Order: sequence, then C-alpha cells, then structure tokens
Amino acid sequence: MAVGLPDERLQAVSLWKRLLLRPELGSIAGLAVVFLFFAVVAGGSGFLTWGSARNYLEVAAQLGILAAAVAMLMIGGEFDLSVGSMIGVAAILMALLSHPDYAGLPVSLAFFLTAGFALGVGYVNGWLVLRTGLPSFIVTLAMMFILAGANIGFTKLITKITIVSGIGEAVARDPLSPLFTGTLLGLPAAVWWWLAVTGVLSWVLLRTPFGNWVFGAGGDPNAARNVGVPVRRVKITLFMLTAVAATLVAAIQVMGLGSANVLQGQQKELEAVAAAVIGGCLLTGGYGSVVGAGIGALILAVVQQGIVYTNIDLDWFKVMVGGMILGAVILNNYLRKLSMQVRR
Repeated sequence: MAVGLPDERLQAVSLWKRLLLRPELGSIAGLAVVFLFFAVVAGGSGFLTWGSARNYLEVAAQLGILAAAVAMLMIGGEFDLSVGSMIGVAAILMALLSHPDYAGLPVSLAFFLTAGFALGVGYVNGWLVLRTGLPSFIVTLAMMFILAGANIGFTKLITKITIVSGIGEAVARDPLSPLFTGTLLGLPAAVWWWLAVTGVLSWVLLRTPFGNWVFGAGGDPNAARNVGVPVRRVKITLFMLTAVAATLVAAIQVMGLGSANVLQGQQKELEAVAAAVIGGCLLTGGYGSVVGAGIGALILAVVQQGIVYTNIDLDWFKVMVGGMILGAVILNNYLRKLSMQVRR
C-alpha cells in the first residue's frame, strides 16, 4: 500500500455515531433536562446559587464514590447489596477504634484497619458467590442483613447505645484528617475524592487489560475463561472494591461529623445501583460506564436538592427516582439498540 494513502478498510464514523456508542449519552441528556427543569422552577429560590451547587455536589460526591465501584461490579456481571450496611459497619468500627474510651487508636490507623476488615468482607462476598454458584443478589442480600444486625448487636453490647460520638478531638489531631474533611477551591474533600475515584476507575476500565477482563467477565464469563481471563480473580477483586468504597464514604462521614451511627448507609446500596443504571450500566453486565454512574449520582443529588428549593415534600424524591430509573432503562435500551446498528 502506498505511503500516505488512506486505508480503504477503515470507515469514517460521524460524531453522532460515536456518541451513540457511549453508555453515558442517556445520563448526560437526563442531567441536562433535570438541571434545566429546576433552574426554571426553582431558580429564583436559590437553586442557582453557589451554596446550592456546593450542597448537591457534596451529596453527589458520597453517592458517586460508591456508585463508581458498584458500576464496575455491575459491568462485571454482579451485584453487591451489602454496601449500604458496610458503610454503617465501617463507620462504627472506625469510631470505636479511634474513641479514647475504647481502643484509642489514631484515626488514620483506625481507617486503614477498617479498610482491611472491609477487604475481608468483600473477599467473602466474592468467594461465596463463585464457590456456591448462587446469584450475587442473594448472597449479598444475606450479607446486608448479617452486617446490619451484627452492627446493631455489637454496638449496643459495647456502648449500650447505637451511636458512637466524641471523636472530634481525635479527628482534629490526626494529620490525615484534612484529606477527608478539608476544602480545596471552595469544594469539600468528598468532591475531590469522588473525582479521583471516578477518574482512576474509568481509566482502569477503559485503558487497562483489567478493564477488558471486567467487560469480558460480565458479558460472557465462559467465553472469557476460554481466552484466559481470570474471571474468578476479577470478580472477587470487584467485590473487595465496593467494600473499600463503602469504607471511604464512611470515613468521610465519621471524620466530618465526629461520630458514627449504626443506621448510616441505609438504602445507599439501592441509590448506588440507581445511579449506575441511570448512568448506562446494564443489569445483565458487560456494558456500562463509571463516568455515567457519576453523572447518575449527580442527577439524583440535583433532584434531591432541587425538590427542597421547590418546597415539594421530600417524600416525593423516591417517586422521582423510581420514574428516572424506569425512564433511564428504557432510554438506555433504545440507545443501545441504535449503537448496535451503528456497529454493523
């Protein structure tokens, strides 16, 4: 072939067709619609102020950290319904380890020990799913109840109550606490953690062999095994990732509040799955986006804060979330069919 001549085997793809191939397209459109709606309806009530933006970004950040890991697991073909309970367990464990009346450890050391415990829980989840062949929905649903019940039982056994408070001074003394409680450019640390986690996991998913393994393990695990993908190791790693993400969220909450509650993290597993689905992840695995999950988390946060500025009862938030999930699934399925036509 002559030098400089175009390769006739390559076909030019338009910008629209390239966009259709991205799982995030539906969530980007949804974010635009939701933001414009509240800008028009509640713009005069303070929704468009910096204070409002800071609030919904902080809400989105904590959910987005969790949703990024959950999206990776869903793309890998599995679910983890125990991440909400894991937040509560990690919060209590970290508070007990750093409380002066109990273990009295430095807060940073308590965080790393708690993260180690979370890795163990994630490993057990993955091992049970792969060892028993049971759906991850069932295994992690059981783990959710085990963690939630054990958290309440052990906390009341040790403290006689369900709240562990009084670690504010320990947090203030710890040299690593600004990484979880500080601000940069007017934004809380949680937002920067969210951006970092989303960026790193998206790079891993799209630019590394492990990311290809995740897609393969979720799309067709048998075929993936036949070409040498370590499906077992990939899935166990993803379960461990979701547990560590829950621990990071718990650390941000505990250090920010100076206390922990056994009820922390309730229903966060459902919100994380909702964010991932709105962001383009398929429930069947093998398709999705970490960035899309982050956009999904932002959509949920904007809706939650937007309702406040419209003076609508916050109870209607769940109604809107349910409608958005249904709409996102329908839209994502439609866009996926269009993208499959583009590939032909």
